[in-house]
Amino acid sequence: MRILYIAPQPLYQERGSPIAIKMMLEVISQQGHEVDVATYHEGTDFQLDHMRLYRIKSLSFLSNIRPGFSAKKLACDFLLFFVVLNLLRKNRYDVVHAVEEGVFFALLIKVLWRIPYIYDMDSSLVQQMIDTKPKLQPLAPFLRRMEKMVIRQAAAVVPVCDALGDIAKSGQAQKIFMLHDVPLPNDSNSQTDEDLRAQLGIQGLMALYVGNLEPYQGIDLLLDSLALVKQTDPPVDVVVIGGNAADIQKYTEKARSLNIESQVHLLGPRPIAHLASYLAQADILLSPRIKGNNTPMKIYSYLDSGKPVLATDLWTHTQVLDHETSMLTDAEPAAYAAGLKQLVSDENLRKRLGENGKDLIARKHNYTIFCNTLTEMLDWMSAKLVSNKPSHALRHS
Repeated sequence: MRILYIAPQPLYQERGSPIAIKMMLEVISQQGHEVDVATYHEGTDFQLDHMRLYRIKSLSFLSNIRPGFSAKKLACDFLLFFVVLNLLRKNRYDVVHAVEEGVFFALLIKVLWRIPYIYDMDSSLVQQMIDTKPKLQPLAPFLRRMEKMVIRQAAAVVPVCDALGDIAKSGQAQKIFMLHDVPLPNDSNSQTDEDLRAQLGIQGLMALYVGNLEPYQGIDLLLDSLALVKQTDPPVDVVVIGGNAADIQKYTEKARSLNIESQVHLLGPRPIAHLASYLAQADILLSPRIKGNNTPMKIYSYLDSGKPVLATDLWTHTQVLDHETSMLTDAEPAAYAAGLKQLVSDENLRKRLGENGKDLIARKHNYTIFCNTLTEMLDWMSAKLVSNKPSHALRHS
C-alpha cells in the first residue's frame, strides 16, 4: 500500500507517543508498504526502508512542544495541514493512517479525496483537552460528538488500551484492532555504566520514576507521600528520571519545602536505550499518575523488568495492572505512602509482585503479539482495498 501517515508529534523524541509511532513505522516498513510521514519540525530524523519524513516549517516561537493540548500544538497542527495538502497534491495514496488529532485531517481527506483512513487512537482527544484546559468542560458534549464521528467514519480504529477500546466501541467503530503497547526492546549493546546507587550515595532501597513531569503524572502526589513516610526500615530514596529544567527546579523546591530533599534525586532525561539498565537498578518502580485513561507506556517496561510496581488504583493503570501484579493504592498521599511503606518493608512481597508482573508481559503484552496484530491490521486493510479495487481504480484514473 501507499500510506500517508499523519503524526502530529515531535518525531522522533524519547517520550510516549513518538516512541510508539516509531515502533509502528518500523513494522510497516518491514512489511514493504510505502509510507510518507507528515509530522512536526521538532525531533530527530531517522531512516527506514520505504519511508520519507515531511516536516512543517521551523519557526522560532514554536519550540519545546510538550505533551497534551496547547496553543503551540494547535499552531503546529495548522502548519501540518498544509504539509498534508501538498503531499496529497503530489501523490496518490491508498490509505491515510492518522494519529490522535490528525484524524480530523483524515476525515476531510476521506470526504474530498475518498481515501479511507485508519484512526490510531493513542488517547482520548476530548479527555486530553479537558484535563489540560478545564475551562473547555462546557464544550465536552460537542467534542464527544466530534470524537464519535471520526471514530464512526474510520475504516478501522487502533486503540492502545482497553479504555480507548471502550470509547471506540461506543463510537460504533466499523473495525477495531487492539494494539497494546509493549516493553521497549532491551538491547544488550545499549547498557549504561551509570551506577545510580554509587553516584547518589543511596544506602537503602531505590524507588524509581521514569517519564515526563507533567502535572497529570502525579509527581506532587509522590513527593507528598514520601514526606509522610520519611523514616523507613530499610530507608528508601526516590530517583526521578525525566522532565525539563523548569520541572526539575519546581520539584526540587517542593522537596526542599517538605524537608525530603536528601531522599529525592531529580536527574533529568536519560537515553531511552538505557531504560532497562536503570529499571534493573531499582527496588521499586513508581507510577503515581492522577489523571488520564490511557495506560502509561512505561508500565509495560516496568513490569517486564521483574521489579514491583507501585501505582494508583485508577483505570489508567487497572486495565493492565491488578493486585497480583502490582501494589495499587488510592490516589492520595496517605494511601500511596502506606503502599510504599509496605513494599519497602516486605522483600517477599516485592519479589512476588515483580515475578507476576514479568509473567503478565510474557503472556499478553510482548513484541511478537504487537507485530502480529499490526500485520493483521495491514493485511486486512490491503484486502479491503483490493475488494474495492474497481471504484478505487476509477477514482485515480
